[in-house]
Amino acid sequence: MTNEMSIVLKNLTIKSKKTNRILVNDVSLAIPKGSVVGIVGESGSGKSLTMKSIMGILPNNLSMSKSEFTCHGRPVNSKESLPISMIFQDPMTSLNPLRTIGYHLIEISQRYHGMSKKEAYQSAIQMLEKVGITQAKLRMEQFPFELSGGMRQRVMIAMALLSQPEVLIADEPTTALDVTIQLQILSLIAQLKQEMELSVVLVSHDFGVIASMCDYVIVMYQGQVVEEGTVLDIFEHASHPYTQKLLSLAKFDMSQSQVPISSQKGELVHLSDTHKLRMEGNDETITHVN
Repeated sequence: MTNEMSIVLKNLTIKSKKTNRILVNDVSLAIPKGSVVGIVGESGSGKSLTMKSIMGILPNNLSMSKSEFTCHGRPVNSKESLPISMIFQDPMTSLNPLRTIGYHLIEISQRYHGMSKKEAYQSAIQMLEKVGITQAKLRMEQFPFELSGGMRQRVMIAMALLSQPEVLIADEPTTALDVTIQLQILSLIAQLKQEMELSVVLVSHDFGVIASMCDYVIVMYQGQVVEEGTVLDIFEHASHPYTQKLLSLAKFDMSQSQVPISSQKGELVHLSDTHKLRMEGNDETITHVN
């Protein structure tokens, strides 16, 4: 990974204003330019709150403090517009059910780039096609409830990319999608990362997803970072009991294209004493071997 950092965040603490309860405690992280960094942990571990603090969209009932926050080496102030976009967990709660898909997309292009409505329409069509949505003109006229879950998530990705970000945060982007669609969405994010030279932060509770996509892993538990390292470091030398538990529960079946390991069919890839992967015959899948 490059030494240039897209984001550096140090000593982030998030509290409830009402109870003073600490929800995120002294979290520091760095996102190298061009990398895919995974943040893994169970629900309530502070992953999403940490990402929302970066985006500047924490709920009003929470307060935060930090010692440093830089984007591409420059200190960030609270009112600054950053080249960062976020894909949220549930498209149905992020998309206005009373507005067409086209409305959502056109609004973003007009707001960020000052485009005319005609220009914004064409930009939206191109982005829908880029994220793999067919019949883009038809989809522009449809409402969120008329699209499948996978298609709604593709719309969310298109919306995130219309602002031309340099960093893309994907917060549980495959939640509630079936396995086949999950793989398609993850593959799309990986493809767009390469095409658009993005830095990606992938938030998940599933170590299988993290292992298939990421260069570097940050493990969060009860509002704190308890372990971090490269994917292979974590597999080989996981020291925290919570990380070990996540690894034991992880689902490692994934598409061949998603595994950052080169192997031949039938070859056993040794990650650690308890984690091995093997490429199977004609279905081109990687299977976890006990």
